[in-house]
Amino acid sequence: MSKKITVLGGSESGVGAALLAKKQGFDVFLSDKGNIPEKYEEILIRNDIHFEETKHTESVIFEASEIIKSPGIPNNAPLLEEARKRGINIVSEIEFASRYTKAKIIAITGSNGKTTTTMLVYHLLKSAGFSVGLGGNIGDSFAKQLTEQDFDYWVLEISSFQLDDCYNFSPYISIILNITPDHLDRYDYNFELYKQAKFRMVQNFKESDYLIYFQENEPITSEIAIRQKNGTLSKGNLLPVSLEQVIKTGAYLDNNNLVFQINDKHIRLSLSEIPLKGKHNAINVLCATLASLLVGVEEQHLHSYYNEFKGVEHRLEEVMTIDGVRFINDSKATNVDSVFYALDSFQEKIIWIAGGVDKGNDYEKLVPLVREKVKALICMGKENEKLVAFFRKIVPILYQTEDVKDATEQAFELGRQNEIVLLSPACASFDLFKNYEDRGQQYKKAIEKIAKINALKPK
Repeated sequence: MSKKITVLGGSESGVGAALLAKKQGFDVFLSDKGNIPEKYEEILIRNDIHFEETKHTESVIFEASEIIKSPGIPNNAPLLEEARKRGINIVSEIEFASRYTKAKIIAITGSNGKTTTTMLVYHLLKSAGFSVGLGGNIGDSFAKQLTEQDFDYWVLEISSFQLDDCYNFSPYISIILNITPDHLDRYDYNFELYKQAKFRMVQNFKESDYLIYFQENEPITSEIAIRQKNGTLSKGNLLPVSLEQVIKTGAYLDNNNLVFQINDKHIRLSLSEIPLKGKHNAINVLCATLASLLVGVEEQHLHSYYNEFKGVEHRLEEVMTIDGVRFINDSKATNVDSVFYALDSFQEKIIWIAGGVDKGNDYEKLVPLVREKVKALICMGKENEKLVAFFRKIVPILYQTEDVKDATEQAFELGRQNEIVLLSPACASFDLFKNYEDRGQQYKKAIEKIAKINALKPK
């Protein structure tokens, strides 16, 4: 008799896990308390996977010996607490999928920069001819892809939600970019719990593994020191990157040069050759390049590989310039730290569009940059009270709206030659949009409409 598995969640992660479990011979049941999107429902039907939507039938769910939980479901959900009482093992899609690959995994986590760094590592390895796949919190689910093919390397973007239910997941190279307050609503507003979730990345760290991390991020370095002291991170290779100090083994920024010192190599590259701008992207490039060098990407090819990299949609994405006003789409900036990096990336005056579902944000860090650079703040969300209350006396102009078209048009009206309209919300998108991608796409459509109208005006 085949082992029974229940999958909770009927979107990308859950359906991918169901497909892989089915392929591995398990008796699979998928349950979603909401509606399953039509495209995923069709996949389940086509693959003869039993499922239910708009309810959880506990009598069927608890027949399983293991539950694969989609990352969007909080760990304190009553259904999961009851499953634990019954002794049912609960794992994430990432944990489950990692059992069925022989590849070396390069895993990237952090509060900010995950997608850019993941895409860059994948691009460098792919360009160099390595057998490499891309997955995790980006694109098609890791599990789904493993039903079709495996690679020598997998580059995975990993969120704290995905790590929450990982136990034996063990990357060959782990990258922790930064840990700053984010998703605190999911972690009882306890930053320590959020930090510990990120460090599940290295809970199975071996002597042959590598940890690349940003040295100037105090939560990372203090946690590493604690783990070295108690012996849980005493093995393996720790490789810091720094924007401030010379690193003997690792990577650092020296004026406008990226310096890598690894495996008896000393490599120096000009920052001007990198298409990604801003200090935060210097960190991302240092980490991504260091990982690619560990795998075996040749130094002489890095220049051309960098030039071919297109960046990430919705992350400091240049949309267009209309009458000298530059529009930037940074919809992926769903926390304060991301907005800090975004504001710090520009010298011009900024009309800043922010707002959405607040995740316990502390905006104090932004005050110096906002005073210096922000000409106007457009609060775009259903509940703007917190943003308005905090920035009312800091920004000269403040406007509220619940409509992306209105926000974009008002920003353009306020903009002047050589100024920037920056969508960098600092908040989740679910009050007005499906997700941050939907928010970014609607913003870009609003910009395109302004461009068309503006082109018809007499000059």
